[in-house]
Amino acid sequence: MAYDVVIIGSGPGGYVCAIKAAQLGLKVAVIEKRATYGGTCLNVGCIPSKALLHASETFAHVNHGLDSLGVEVGKPTLNIAKLMGHKDGVVKSNVDGVAFLFKKNKIDGFTGLGKIVSAGKVAVVNDKGEEQILEAKNIVIATGSDVAGIPGVAVTIDEETIVSSTGAIALKKVPEKMIVVGGGVIGLELGSVWSRLGAKVTVIEYLDKILGGMDGEISKQAQKLLTKQGIEFNLSAKVTGVEKTASGAKVTFEPVAGGEAQTLDADIVLVSTGRKPYTEGLGLEAVGVALDNRGRVEIDGHYKTNVPGIFAIGDVVKGPMLAHKAEDEGVALAEILAGQHGHVNYDVIPGVVYTQPEVASVGKTEEELKAAGVAYKVGKFPFTANGRARAMEVTDGLVKVLADKDTDRVLGVHILGFGAGEMIHEAAVLMEFGGSSEDLARTCHAHPTMSEAVKEAALATFFKPLHM
Repeated sequence: MAYDVVIIGSGPGGYVCAIKAAQLGLKVAVIEKRATYGGTCLNVGCIPSKALLHASETFAHVNHGLDSLGVEVGKPTLNIAKLMGHKDGVVKSNVDGVAFLFKKNKIDGFTGLGKIVSAGKVAVVNDKGEEQILEAKNIVIATGSDVAGIPGVAVTIDEETIVSSTGAIALKKVPEKMIVVGGGVIGLELGSVWSRLGAKVTVIEYLDKILGGMDGEISKQAQKLLTKQGIEFNLSAKVTGVEKTASGAKVTFEPVAGGEAQTLDADIVLVSTGRKPYTEGLGLEAVGVALDNRGRVEIDGHYKTNVPGIFAIGDVVKGPMLAHKAEDEGVALAEILAGQHGHVNYDVIPGVVYTQPEVASVGKTEEELKAAGVAYKVGKFPFTANGRARAMEVTDGLVKVLADKDTDRVLGVHILGFGAGEMIHEAAVLMEFGGSSEDLARTCHAHPTMSEAVKEAALATFFKPLHM
């Protein structure tokens, strides 16, 4: 069978690329190894974790957040089977939605492992080992990423006691003690889920801060709030061993700077030390597709690999491993393959951590600006001074705006607070148009809203805030 485009992988990058290419008139096929579409994100990542986050936040709010509002209820009971049922239902509705969109846009789907035979030919290998060859003018690698493990440490992830994010969204009961190896986005989100549901959670992180590349001030404030919620942190700590025991598992770690090793026991250990590009079994070496020193597929500015007719997008290439980054690349590549001029602005890709409160960021951090020698100014506004935040009792956190000292062009915005993931987008739109902090500050915001804190932080950047 011959196609204009054959895409290997149906995650956010792959399925969005397929839909856009079909909308632009191209004949498209998608190869997916799972029984359902959507990749890691829809099946075992972004979507199910957000379902659990919402459910756990609701449980925690009912448990100890309603009395002050005058709402009196009895102590809630957790039905973990129903909670997991909610999560599974959300996943099903999303993956079924992608299947519907494929049918609507006349995209052919093939279940099996995709393997590039040569430029222009892809084999689909089913679970019986049978091959079907698809011919394609263009081949897109959109295979995403996999669990990276702990560098230098042999760990057997059984998804029952020692788990990755996949196992952490499917636990059958709330553990008494959970150790999270890695203080990044995945570890903090899933750690906070089980903490709210009653687990004693300890995070062990190699760096001296949580949330890696996030703005340092925001990271410190987020850690304080998570600590207040009951999560313990061991920073600048190198994990040297993770082992299963008769009663659960144990983690051994030592100070990065050197010192005495410690061992902690837990019922569940979540390994969340990042992800690695998934390139296994694709036949890349045989056809000569080049990888970089981190195992990512090398591409140029138009997503081309070094082999003509083969392209790559998403987690398998350079850049942040974010679903929306992959989606934008999928759209841009589809436009390029259709003869248009697709483009992604990598300076304006927001990132969100769905803890409570949320952490959202777009553009440069203060540390990045300092390292680059950029003269900048800072404006901040706390949610404690925001009327809507007070009304909803969600006053933790702040908005921080970074702008060029001379031109006032906004270079970065960082928000720690309730609903931060929704508020960050006005900053993203502003930055796409090269806007200034004064532009943002002079834009009328509805009152009372949480977003007024964004306006006030912008006011603080170019002049003075009104409500502080």
